[in-house]
Amino acid sequence: MSKFTDKIKDVVGLEGSFKETIFPMARYESAHITLGGAGYPIGQFHQQFLAYVEGLDTEQAGRISLISGLWDAFNDPVMGIITDRTKSRFGRRRPWILAAAVPFGIAYIFRWTSFGISAGGNLNHVWLWYLMASLLYGTFYTMAAIPHAALLPAIAPHYFERTQYKIVEYAFNSVGQVSSWVFMALALSGFNVRVALTDLPTPSPADRGNYMMCGLILAAWFTWPLLYCFFKTKEPENYNASTEKVSPKYLYHQFRAVFASRAFRQFFLMTLFYSLARSFYSITDQYFMISVADKYKYFISLNIVAGIAEFSGSPLNYLLVRYKGKTFCGKLLGPLMTVGLALNGLITPTTSSKVATAIIFLSAVCYNFGFSGPGFVSENIQPDVIDVDELMTGENREGVVATFRSLFSKTISSLISYVVGASIKAFGYDVNVTAPADQSARTILGLRLNFVFIPTILAALCTLIIFRFTMTKQDHE
Repeated sequence: MSKFTDKIKDVVGLEGSFKETIFPMARYESAHITLGGAGYPIGQFHQQFLAYVEGLDTEQAGRISLISGLWDAFNDPVMGIITDRTKSRFGRRRPWILAAAVPFGIAYIFRWTSFGISAGGNLNHVWLWYLMASLLYGTFYTMAAIPHAALLPAIAPHYFERTQYKIVEYAFNSVGQVSSWVFMALALSGFNVRVALTDLPTPSPADRGNYMMCGLILAAWFTWPLLYCFFKTKEPENYNASTEKVSPKYLYHQFRAVFASRAFRQFFLMTLFYSLARSFYSITDQYFMISVADKYKYFISLNIVAGIAEFSGSPLNYLLVRYKGKTFCGKLLGPLMTVGLALNGLITPTTSSKVATAIIFLSAVCYNFGFSGPGFVSENIQPDVIDVDELMTGENREGVVATFRSLFSKTISSLISYVVGASIKAFGYDVNVTAPADQSARTILGLRLNFVFIPTILAALCTLIIFRFTMTKQDHE
């Protein structure tokens, strides 16, 4: 058994005992039950919850995301600078994770219920409530996510050690995503597995109580990992915290310096195109399945298949990084992600039911298995990009550089929510008219444009940038 264990440890590149290596990783990455999981039900269900349940049209729902996205564009960099300059006996990062935990849980509840405001029928009041909820959620998420991301280079200073942390992060992401998503799927189907898998009803105002229950239970589920991470993660003592006075000129030079690095510019574009492609796809998927493919009854089953496909890519990506370098998995799987998106272009309202079902499931497997590669590349090279920045500037600016990863995974999604909502409304989509047979050719074109054609192009651009990123382990050393 000892020889077998040693062989496994050699394959995965693990040095030392599991207690010395895996346990510290698990304590730190446990926060990703929240940071990776909390946004998953929101991405899957929230835009449609606002439209079909709370009565907002797609543009109104998207405008909430637009404003909260602009707010994130402000508070992410601010949080990055604050955490870089913090001095406390708990370190620079951990105090903010603690401060964010409980308020984040409260804000999460607010995102799933208006406590009776929507029942009053005044859509202006409904819109204002969910705007406030979105702003609070984004603020406290940032307060936890930016310091947590900035902590990694300090606790994992070695090149491949960071990849080991990232594979553990993926595992905790999956715990958060799968657990919250399965619970919501069951709650929204009356805890009837058959209905959840094969006959999920279109959301309606009658479901408000179910969404409120989901918000309450998931808020508790997403609060404890942040508290656990704070108490169980060891942070190195403060070092070289900047004391320079913050001013508009200071901020300008801080972020201009980030873009001086070629490695960061490539990382930035890679993350941008990847986030854009995923946002267009995830925001439009329910509209497409309801009003083009007529397959919403399989929405839960489809997401189970998609989740399995994505998670199954993680071990492969890890081994490819270990033996082929940090970008190889993106080069290998990026094209598959692009093909998976393009496959949905074969579906129209006149496509036979069986063919449409087969295409949707095949597309989900290819797309989700495929995007695990570029996603793993982006996560793995971020700490290395931070090292390049420190080499060029002479400053420890993990918070500033980490800002951009959080900024463009949250803000891009928020901005595209508005773009998609406004776009499909401009193409004539009405959330009260859902049947494919009732849609005009122009409306179908708008849904296909946002769900298939635009994300396919963006995925191809992301893959191209990965091929152009050349920093290796030797370069880093």
